[in-house]
Amino acid sequence: MLTKAGKSYSVKNILVVSGGFSDEREVSLSSGKECSKALSLSGYNVLEFDFTTLNQFLNQMKDFRPDVVFNALHGRWGESGPFQGILDTLKVPYTHSGVLSSALAMNKHMTKIFLRQDDIPTPSGFLISNHNFDEINIDQIDHFPCVVKPNDQGSSLGVSIIRSPEELTRFVTLKSKNFEVFECADDYILEKYISGRELTTAIVDNRPLGVTEIITKDWYDYDSKYIEGRSTHIVPANIPTEITELCKKYALKTHKLLGCRGISRVDFRWDDSLGQEGLFVLEMNTQPGMTPTSLVPEQAAEFGISFEQLCKWIVEDASYYR
Repeated sequence: MLTKAGKSYSVKNILVVSGGFSDEREVSLSSGKECSKALSLSGYNVLEFDFTTLNQFLNQMKDFRPDVVFNALHGRWGESGPFQGILDTLKVPYTHSGVLSSALAMNKHMTKIFLRQDDIPTPSGFLISNHNFDEINIDQIDHFPCVVKPNDQGSSLGVSIIRSPEELTRFVTLKSKNFEVFECADDYILEKYISGRELTTAIVDNRPLGVTEIITKDWYDYDSKYIEGRSTHIVPANIPTEITELCKKYALKTHKLLGCRGISRVDFRWDDSLGQEGLFVLEMNTQPGMTPTSLVPEQAAEFGISFEQLCKWIVEDASYYR
């Protein structure tokens, strides 16, 4: 069972903020809708708000005067620190992680630095400026396939799997000549591709819930995440006990290392041919998708926590950073 956070304020009015202007807008609206429904069933006075401009948001805050802002935004701005900073300035309690943790987790390069310093395995790689793809020395890259992905984007948007030096040459040439086409990110990461199985672990109330295996035809891209039938979730994952425990250990360490709060989700790749040495942390998600069939609610349900209970706890855990 979840424990109550024991905040000193009384929560009655909840403003659920979703939408926004990132490429993950539609996913965010879906999360916001489902969370609003669940919180209403718990007896809260809930107002859904589609964030489009800051002025509209500030006016809504003034009119509604929420006790808590439920942050259901996904992607840049709403998930990477700026929105959290506004709420801190307004001194309004809000859900999920604070400014620094959100910014660190959204920055995949910085996350990797923190993970390596704490001996948490993560695929090797390096940072590339969107404007400097032509500076990549392809001859020095000795691991194929490799992955190129935006440094501060979620939902697998903008991710490419490069399977040969020739394919990387074509990719780099295209990027160098047409960097304005790839404006979904200022910086990218090129990292080693880990073959094997896709795993994920949710953290709720500073506890790892379990491990889900995600099975797809190729890899867990945007369509596999959000189009029905493109992926299968096996929860609990049919993996050795020692891998389950290692996932839970690394997930909790990552959550605490980055200073996260509330719920989070840590994604892994596991090369099962290497045993424990084949498990790698890919990234941390501080604001995972929140529909009843999303990965975190699925794990929570397996752990005996209903979607309504989960949403209620997230609200009770809300805070702001002075």
